[in-house]
Amino acid sequence: MSRAGQIFLAVFFILVYEGAVRKWATGAATLPLIAMRDLLALALIVMAWRRGHLRRNRKITAALFAWSLLVFGWGLLQLAGGESSPVIFILGLRFWLLYTWFAIAAAASMNEADYRAFILMAAWMTLIMAPLAVVQHFSPPGSRINTQLDGDEESVFVAVSGVVRTTGTFSFTTGYSMFIALVAPVVFGLLSARKRRTSHKLLAIATFAAFMAGSFVSGSRTTVIASAMMFMVYLVGRLAFSKMKQKPTAAVAVVVALALFGIFTLFFQEAILVTQTRFEEASAVEDFWERIVTILVAEPHVFNSFNWLGAGIGYGSNLANYVRGGAGGAITLAESEGGRLLLEGGLLGIVYVVLKLVVSVIGVAKSLRLSRKTNSPFPVIVWLTAAMAIITWTASGQLTANGMIGIILAFALLLFRFPTLEIFRGRA
Repeated sequence: MSRAGQIFLAVFFILVYEGAVRKWATGAATLPLIAMRDLLALALIVMAWRRGHLRRNRKITAALFAWSLLVFGWGLLQLAGGESSPVIFILGLRFWLLYTWFAIAAAASMNEADYRAFILMAAWMTLIMAPLAVVQHFSPPGSRINTQLDGDEESVFVAVSGVVRTTGTFSFTTGYSMFIALVAPVVFGLLSARKRRTSHKLLAIATFAAFMAGSFVSGSRTTVIASAMMFMVYLVGRLAFSKMKQKPTAAVAVVVALALFGIFTLFFQEAILVTQTRFEEASAVEDFWERIVTILVAEPHVFNSFNWLGAGIGYGSNLANYVRGGAGGAITLAESEGGRLLLEGGLLGIVYVVLKLVVSVIGVAKSLRLSRKTNSPFPVIVWLTAAMAIITWTASGQLTANGMIGIILAFALLLFRFPTLEIFRGRA
């Protein structure tokens, strides 16, 4: 592995397990852990620049540099207009730029061994996360495994009365939902990959089982819907993208995956019933399609509060709210990513939302061509997940989401550098 790959995996490891330290060890570790992974991300960017790796993606680097200058200049304009403060401005640069640069630097610097190591690390993390989530699901809300050091039963989110929304190693439900979405391409990539030994097949099946179990017990409508969509894309893509002579093998793989899914549903009937109840209770108090529009676009109040200059980049983040003396972990301005960008950046926020859409469309289109070329659904699943993350994840407001977006974006960009990666290597 390269030094860049080691740093990338270190950032990923901290992202997944920093919440566990805060929940069950000490809340004082929050800022040191965030500072540690931010410094590691910055170190990778500097290393990629000094070693010339960024020249591998000249067009992307040039576009991101121009965007960074525009964000910096707009932030100064907001300072001059009295809509921000120096501290909020610095936090805004962090939330709007740092992990995007991290993703570009990682994608340009990492080698094939690093890429393979990340996929296998994510698979083993899934195997570890699933049993923890299952125990949390079947434990009462007030149990030690479901509460934080400084919290109580009242602060624990529940799917239905007496059943928690699982958080895994994360301090909040959002982090767990993003982790499940992030590992979905890894899970289906392992199922699609050529397996040379029995241990490879067992790892692929075990990871798929852990992924399904983690989705069933999540108690999150978003997680269940996203997991089901990725599973359907895998089933359809496995048949559609395979070569004609490989269609029978692909059909067998699809049947086996459906059979495994059916078996898992028998073991997790109680969790499925909880999720169904969650959908019914939510539909009684909110319109489902209105919720979808809010996630993809913005809340209705955003358009009434919008002004051309914006409140200041970074103003709506949970870290900025903590600095201002507000509630720790609370996100202000808007819940949706698009709404927060519009209220923080004003006209620049509109440009940012459009850029996200453009990048997502280009990435998915290129991944479709790559899936046809490689006869695998893996590229499409990766970029559909990345597009969902780019558009909907609260990357500009929530610390974990901000780091996770860098991981999934680097993952998606590495796909174009190593389109024929063999996850399971043969003997030399």
